Amino acid sequence: MEDQKKILFVINPISGGKKKTAFNKKVLEVLDLKKFNPTFQQTTKPNHAYELGKKAIEDKYDAVIAVGGDGTINELGAALVGSGIPLGIIPEGSGNGLALYLGIPMNETAAIRRLNRFETTDVDCGTVNGKPFFNIAGLGFDASVSDRFANDSIRGPIGYLRSVINVLSKYKPCHYSLTIDGKKYEREAFMISVANSPQYGNNAYIAPNASVNDGVLDVCIVHKFPLYILPMMVYHLFNRSADQSEYVEIIPGRNILIERDDAGPVHVDGEPLALPGNLQIEVKPSSLKIIC
Repeated sequence: MEDQKKILFVINPISGGKKKTAFNKKVLEVLDLKKFNPTFQQTTKPNHAYELGKKAIEDKYDAVIAVGGDGTINELGAALVGSGIPLGIIPEGSGNGLALYLGIPMNETAAIRRLNRFETTDVDCGTVNGKPFFNIAGLGFDASVSDRFANDSIRGPIGYLRSVINVLSKYKPCHYSLTIDGKKYEREAFMISVANSPQYGNNAYIAPNASVNDGVLDVCIVHKFPLYILPMMVYHLFNRSADQSEYVEIIPGRNILIERDDAGPVHVDGEPLALPGNLQIEVKPSSLKIIC
């Protein structure tokens, strides 16, 4: 049919530890095939989703759908930024932070059905030394956890919890120099999260007032805190009240420089990267269309 939209489903077969063998069949049952002509591709290596996204632009697809977690969304989003081609999301990850924030159903069938409406919203993109992120980038404790989790054989929330406990037992806070929209700050911090959306995933909110379409990033500095406070910190995360903790400082900014003593891990949307000591972080307003 002439007015059928060509859409590409990019499936990460290992995200979230969930099998996706019946996914294509489900799409053919639920998607409106009068409106859409679907194609399916599976990722087989790191950065494969990015390559498939770039190829989809060349092949003039009308939309690309990420079937995976925040890492898969990150790769496809990075490929599609500025192209005008919308990104759809079928949340199949461990945390699904961006999808939860956007109100995309966690149920697979409901998420596929949502695509039939084909309604889009424009979202901001953050960059760390040029590397895009759409949910949250971070350094310090959470980057060390992401680094460990990436190398763990157990996926999903259990594997993540195991990584948290392991890193927590020997982690030391670090000194950071920050310049946020021209203003300088010196901080000893347990971790720093730069949030485009409010939550990491699994409804853990680090920046309760962050928004993906306000043209601003929220720099969340978690100060050094005594270990006995940890249960209260976790409570604040899941109660959307992290900004009320005396150990959390949130500074909005558009142009951010973070300087640390050494190179080390940084996570972008949960995926660890080794980056130098100086991190230049910027926001590109309304640069990606997402089907929601």
